[in-house]
Amino acid sequence: MFYEVQYPQPEPGQKQIKALVVLNPAESRRLLAKATVALPEVQNAYKNGMIIIGRGITNAFVSEELFGIKIENKANQTAGLVCGGITNSTAAPPPCTWHVIRKGKVVEGADSNVEILDFGPDDVFIKGGNAIDMQGNAGVCASSVKGGTIGMCWPIVTPRGSHLIMPIGLEKLVPSVIEASKHTGLYYYKYTMGLPPKLMPVVLGKVVTEIQAIGVMTGARAYHIASGGVGGSEGAVVLALEGDEKRVVKAFELVKSIKGEPPVKAPDTFRISSAADYKYDALAQLKTLGGV
Repeated sequence: MFYEVQYPQPEPGQKQIKALVVLNPAESRRLLAKATVALPEVQNAYKNGMIIIGRGITNAFVSEELFGIKIENKANQTAGLVCGGITNSTAAPPPCTWHVIRKGKVVEGADSNVEILDFGPDDVFIKGGNAIDMQGNAGVCASSVKGGTIGMCWPIVTPRGSHLIMPIGLEKLVPSVIEASKHTGLYYYKYTMGLPPKLMPVVLGKVVTEIQAIGVMTGARAYHIASGGVGGSEGAVVLALEGDEKRVVKAFELVKSIKGEPPVKAPDTFRISSAADYKYDALAQLKTLGGV
């Protein structure tokens, strides 16, 4: 479900204006990270409870915003990814291991699988995704036989009522996460260009797209009006901003401040160098994960 934004009422005397902005994928990730850190649930958990940041490229941006650090290479922070025209996985360790926070302090050497067992209703798990639809359903691709990070956290955060915050850019918009999920699976395909994934629907995560991010941070309303591009703007999203002049100007200035965010580089290592090396055999590529 989409994160619920409380939009302010128009102020008397404020001129209503419109603006148009374009966000390349890395710029969207920076915006999502800023908004995620600013959420009241995240701020409260940082001060009074627990936060776990799952592995992921967008989450690398979240860690940068939360801790005021710089992470290189952000692609190494994830496990699975689409890169070089195939679905793949990194083999490098994550550059940032600050992923569990208790009352504002990083738990050094923490194991998320253990720490999450202490979760309560005010604690926060932050997890990116690979798909989002217009109903606010999120989808996470997992090639792990254990279901990956989402397979670990979802059964715990859901019954306990903890907050599952999912920053996902609109470049990942699909018609239906539920329908797409029906056509995926570790053993579903005979041939694949990369690791065979299962798209796992996550219907109760609080999804933050560029629309919610702008609403949370500025109070302006954003509308997704176009996608795509060339020359470095592949995956870009075009948004219309509307509202009180001061709020639209604030949103426009926010986007201007993150323009020029460098694109995310490829990870340092891959599980699969080329799908052709495996003759595109889905199970042969899946075996490279060693049953994890």
